[in-house]
Formats: sequence, C-alpha cells, structure tokens
Amino acid sequence: MTATGRHRRALAGALAVSVVVFAVQVVGAVVTGSLALLADAGHVLADAGGVALALGAAVLAARPASGQRTFGWARAEILAAAVNGLALAGMGVYVFVEGVRRLLEPAAVEPGGMAVFAVAGLLGNLAGVALLYRARDASLNLRGAFLEVATDTATSAGVLAAAAVIAATGFTRADPIVSILIGLVIVPRAVRLLREAVDVLLEAAPAGVDLDRIRSHITGLDHVRGVHDLHVHAVTSGLPVLTAHVVVDDSCFHDGHAPQLLDALQACLAGHFDVEHSTFQLEPAGHADHEHRTHP
Repeated sequence: MTATGRHRRALAGALAVSVVVFAVQVVGAVVTGSLALLADAGHVLADAGGVALALGAAVLAARPASGQRTFGWARAEILAAAVNGLALAGMGVYVFVEGVRRLLEPAAVEPGGMAVFAVAGLLGNLAGVALLYRARDASLNLRGAFLEVATDTATSAGVLAAAAVIAATGFTRADPIVSILIGLVIVPRAVRLLREAVDVLLEAAPAGVDLDRIRSHITGLDHVRGVHDLHVHAVTSGLPVLTAHVVVDDSCFHDGHAPQLLDALQACLAGHFDVEHSTFQLEPAGHADHEHRTHP
C-alpha cells in the first residue's frame, strides 16, 4: 500500500468536512453578499475536489501490479496531485481577478452574517487540518491535501477579519481586498505542488537525492571499477527507484563473488539513501564500449 493509501480514513474525513464547509459558505455568500465568502467557498470546492482525487487515487494505487502495469496504479497519485495543482491555480487566478473587479465596483455586504458563516467555515477547516496533520508528510498527495485545508483555514480567518473591519468602519472594500489576498495565497502553493508533480512525471531525480554521492558510494565498494547509466526517479511519493550499470572486476564472474557484490550494492542503497527498489547490471570492463549509452 502506498503512503497515501495508508491514510485513506483521514482523507475521507477531510473530504466530508470540506463538502460541509463549502455548502455553509455558499449559503453565507448568498445571504450576506460577501465576495470573500463566495471566493472561500469556491476555494473549498476546489480543495474538496483535490482531496476527492487524492482519495480516489489512493484506492486505485492499492490495486495490485499486473503484467501490463508493473507498478500497479501507484502513479495515479501523482496524476491526481497534478490535477489538484491545476485546479488550485485556476481558482486562485479567478479569485484574484474577481477581487480586483469588486474592488473597483464595491457592493453592499452584511458583516454580522458574514462573520457567523466565516466562523463556521473556520471551525470546519480546523477540523480538516486536525485530521490531516499527522499524515501531511507521508506523500506528495497528502501534503497537497493538507496545504489545501490549511489554506482554507487561513482564508476563513481572513474573511472573519474582513467582516470585523466592515462592521467597525463600514469599509466594504475590505471584502474584495481579502479576496485578492486569498488569490495571492493560493497561486504560489498551487504552482509549487504542480512543479513537484511534474518533476515526478518527468522522472527527475527526487528532491534531496545527490547522484554524485550515490556514485561515490557505489564505486567505493570492493571490486567495483566504475558505474554508468545511473538513473534515479520516483514512481510516486515514497517509492524511489534506481537503476545502474556497474563495472566490476572480471574475477567476480569466475569466483562466484557477483551475488555477494549485488547484495552489498543493494544494502548500500537501502542503508544510505533509503532506496529499497534498485536494479543493477553487473558487467566486465569493456562491455560499455558496445552499449547504447543514455547517461554517464
């Protein structure tokens, strides 16, 4: 089971909370005329969709591997994270643009009701944060879901602050100002989540992985003369995969030492770099001369 799959209950609980918060804030936006409440409701809806994608992807990722899909559906989690990032970015841009429009053309807002519905949203989002807090670093998808709910909490607090300003001063532009701030909060986090998901889809080396250090550890083992075609990527969060061609002494193929060397290579990767899934091609010197080289 993937990291996200181990926390399906937390995702399901956060999804239920998000749906309730969305419904409450839509009603509040209609009753009070608050753009900030409507923007927050739209943000919560996008986040609920993202959590639903994460939950659905976790279910798919739990399906066993097959001859056609040798890693099963684990990559579905990253696809969900990418869609999630796109949805967040789109919502952030919409909120920002609509906030600017309302800033130029202010509308009447009822601050008392706005505050009541903002408090309801804030409490609901805090419940979602509590559900996902412990699981937030387990996978990219769970981190995305946590960031969405945490951002919802911050925006609900902003809506509450806007209601207080309007009630105290009558400055109705506080409502679209908060909407613009919501947009500015959403977009950078969405872009960061999307960039990390794209890195996985493009099979970039996982963050924190130093190929030079890995190469140094491999070549430091006895009987290893060199390494080439070294590749590291992640199938999904928490599942790094490494492949490499390792040049070894010719004697390893005659004295039966190759199996022990293979064990040492895999133990080195698992112990120093937390790479449990590694594949090595052991080859004698000169073999690389007639290979199609794709990477040094």
